[in-house]
Amino acid sequence: MKTSRKFRGNKVSRPAELFIHIIVGSFSLICILPFVFIVIIAFSSAESLRTIGYSFFPAEWTTTSFQAAFDMGAVLWRSFFTSLYVTILGTFLSLFITILYSYGLFRQDYPFRKFFAFFVFFTMIFGGGLVPFVFVVRNLLGLGDTYWAMILPALMMPFHVIIMRTFFTTSIPEGLLDAASIDGSGEFRTLFTIVVPLAKPGIATVGLLTAINYWNDWFHAFLFIRDRTLFPLQFLLMEMQQNIEFLRRNLSMIGASNINFADLPGEGLRMALAVIVVVPIAFAYPFFQRYIISGLTVGSIKG
Repeated sequence: MKTSRKFRGNKVSRPAELFIHIIVGSFSLICILPFVFIVIIAFSSAESLRTIGYSFFPAEWTTTSFQAAFDMGAVLWRSFFTSLYVTILGTFLSLFITILYSYGLFRQDYPFRKFFAFFVFFTMIFGGGLVPFVFVVRNLLGLGDTYWAMILPALMMPFHVIIMRTFFTTSIPEGLLDAASIDGSGEFRTLFTIVVPLAKPGIATVGLLTAINYWNDWFHAFLFIRDRTLFPLQFLLMEMQQNIEFLRRNLSMIGASNINFADLPGEGLRMALAVIVVVPIAFAYPFFQRYIISGLTVGSIKG
């Protein structure tokens, strides 16, 4: 008896599959090489950088740059805590507000839907300018030298609202919401028990973008923070990049007298701080990716 073979429209030949794997692998290698190069420079000695410059195979390996970075002690750990606190709290509040706003734009029966949609698009095109922004945050709201000065200005991004609303529109069936309404479910219950579980991929994507935005933000600290104990890690890194002599002039303050700063590679220290900044947010990628993948199969509806 002759068996029929199922046709697979996306099936490719072995050579084509191998070629695709080579292309994707090469692209992935190109993406990761800059970070690997940063790590290598961070472990390169000052003499190696002076003699042969940047190289994947330095003449001498050393941990002096990382030792100097960690010898900053309380300065480094306070900045790390500030960045972590702002990122976690800011991401949670931003996601909460973005979900609520996007859900209102998603519901076709919401009477003010067009007005708030126009409000989002308008703020993407026009802005008040830097001077009014600084005046409002620092003088009107009085948020200078507080954590809120680094959280509130980026609390709701119009682009993230559009992403979330689009995901709601394309993945949440209207019939499901109508059925929930017939069963007596209120808007908040429908949102948090039906819509949010189905929208995990979109929420994870926006959450990742928001977390990266908060973690990498130094500009708001530059505008509103004068208290050194509130400097985020990225602003500390920027300060080091602009003026590496800061360490040499403050040996006693940072308690790093056991380091010979005359032999300290300036570029190595900058790269060591860059590695310290990148590693925490790099570990966040697998966490979000797990929720994105698991959320793809949540709430599947059979045809």
